[in-house]
Amino acid sequence: MKKILLTALMATALVSCRENPFFTNWETPYGIPPFEKIKVCDYLPAIEQGIADQEHEIEAIISCSDPASFENTIAALDLSGALLEKVTGVLFNLSETDGTPELMAVIDEVLPLMSAHSSNIFTNAALFERVQHVYADASFAAEQKEEVLSREQYMLLEQTYRAFVNNGIALPAAEQERMKEVNARISVLQQKFGTNLLAENNAFADEFGVSISEYTSAMASESNRELREKMFRAYSSRGANGNEFDNSSVILELLSLRQEKARLLGYDCPANFILSDKMAGNAATVDAFLQTIFQPAVVRAKEEIVDMQAVMDKDIAAGVVAEGSKIEPWDWFYYTEKVRKEKYDLDESQTKPYFKMENVRAGVFATASRLYDLVIEPVEGAPKYHPDVEVFKVSSSENGELLGILTTDYFPRSTKRGGAWMNNIRNQYIDASGEEIRPIIVNVGNFSKPTTDKPSLLTIDEVGTMFHEFGHALHGLLTQCQYKGVSGTSVARDFVELPSQINENWAFKPEVLSSYAFHYETGEVIPTELVEKIRSAANFNQGFMTTELTAASILDMKWHELSSCENIDIQEFEAKVCKEMGLIDEIIPRYRSSYFNHIWGGGYSAGYYSYLWAEVLDKDAFELFEQKGIFDKATAQSFKRNILEAGGSEEPMVLYERFRGASPDPNALLRARGLK
Repeated sequence: MKKILLTALMATALVSCRENPFFTNWETPYGIPPFEKIKVCDYLPAIEQGIADQEHEIEAIISCSDPASFENTIAALDLSGALLEKVTGVLFNLSETDGTPELMAVIDEVLPLMSAHSSNIFTNAALFERVQHVYADASFAAEQKEEVLSREQYMLLEQTYRAFVNNGIALPAAEQERMKEVNARISVLQQKFGTNLLAENNAFADEFGVSISEYTSAMASESNRELREKMFRAYSSRGANGNEFDNSSVILELLSLRQEKARLLGYDCPANFILSDKMAGNAATVDAFLQTIFQPAVVRAKEEIVDMQAVMDKDIAAGVVAEGSKIEPWDWFYYTEKVRKEKYDLDESQTKPYFKMENVRAGVFATASRLYDLVIEPVEGAPKYHPDVEVFKVSSSENGELLGILTTDYFPRSTKRGGAWMNNIRNQYIDASGEEIRPIIVNVGNFSKPTTDKPSLLTIDEVGTMFHEFGHALHGLLTQCQYKGVSGTSVARDFVELPSQINENWAFKPEVLSSYAFHYETGEVIPTELVEKIRSAANFNQGFMTTELTAASILDMKWHELSSCENIDIQEFEAKVCKEMGLIDEIIPRYRSSYFNHIWGGGYSAGYYSYLWAEVLDKDAFELFEQKGIFDKATAQSFKRNILEAGGSEEPMVLYERFRGASPDPNALLRARGLK
């Protein structure tokens, strides 16, 4: 017993003597975090120190004897919290990509601390007094037609001022305290939703031997109809199984708190509060926008059902399917593939051999390099948080300047959440000494892992996903702003998807395909006839895809347009919304409420519509590229300058119109999807 105790004490002493990596300068290539040196026990002390440091920095701002100015108040606040951002840039990225139980336990401790710290900043009356003084001076100058601030400075000032107002700085003391409690509980519940969903996703994979990311492909190829139904029901009931990972109570409490927060700030519902600083502005605008898309999408979806039923009828006649069967939700992917093959002689087994992951990524890089004058090359020996991760340096081909570091992490694992996304480990900005800090960007996916005899081969949709996420990465990598608060993807939620979605448009252009689509065994470039099949089938199944996406967007809005959760049953409410919108029985929303992580665990509450909103912009913008030439240098440089480099330094529509020379055509989306 004494020996065991002595060993434990020695281990504790070693840990306490070891220097916390977050308290040191990182002598690594390009300041990439030294992941191999960071231990789980390092996070909490570094978070606590980071909070203390920022509190001292804020006290210095408040104590400044000079009158409040943009530089000594707004810019100083933007630069504060460097250690905290250093830690959270690593911690929150790893919690999504490699969320071990030990790391998630740290997250549970950290979230309340971070929420309380944020609330303390944005309810600090003395700090707000200085912010308000700068805001009033800038507003007066604007009325006098004087330009005392640059547009980037004004955008940061506006964002900072709104952050105080939206955190209840104008509320009475008791209501401010309640707002802090609400914000703290919301952060915990959002994390709990994601944790529950990860457990449900893993349970699904264990039961069927199919990861969530492979679900669509599995359903498209599974000929056993009973098994398809079983898989569909398991997939679509995640988070609603009445077990320890059921999200029902999480959703209702989370929504109730969002409603309370909206009421405290003078809004009738969460949606109108959330949308008050977005391009759309309010819920009524979003609702009307979604209806213009939903109706033609459903019409097309019904036509697609007729085609699928005709194929199913052949299976009925052959005795493969029971007499009287009709297309059900679990049949859609399977019979879609049959129709695709029948109409276009195209199926995934033909295309996947040409879409080796590494080749597609090379094509993604080459396309961006050609458009925006980039050099993208591997960083040898770079620290990595997982063996699947690869690290790249992105530079300007014109002058060799470093633009940023990109890490890619494309394969599923039990500690990674589902889906695909882009995130920042480090933001771009100019520090207090005038040195430009370039960003470290993460692109994450859940593509099929390579096996002993076959590399990772992507579906057509996954190819689009890789281009999409790299569009986000470009927004983060190319940004040329001065302040962290407006750099990169720090833009309105319904504008942030423009760079990602427009990048998808290059993926299947013949001249782009020929640069990366090589057969993984023979090296043969993808045949012209197969390229033509892909092109011809580009708008195939758009009725279904647009309907499920729009249905999810409407469901999101209807949840967040509620002013009360009293007597709400989640399943009944969802069914009611689907019926009222006119959703057909053969289709469910892309995400049902119980696993809709975008709106409950992520940042897309009352914002899932933004994919469609931004698609209007992206399709309208790409029409200009098609008119000028998809690699037209002047058009690409204009997009780079006005969109990718600009971040949130100007109002989104101003930036867009600078690039396009006109307002976006609202019908561009319907044209691109073949619905008009």
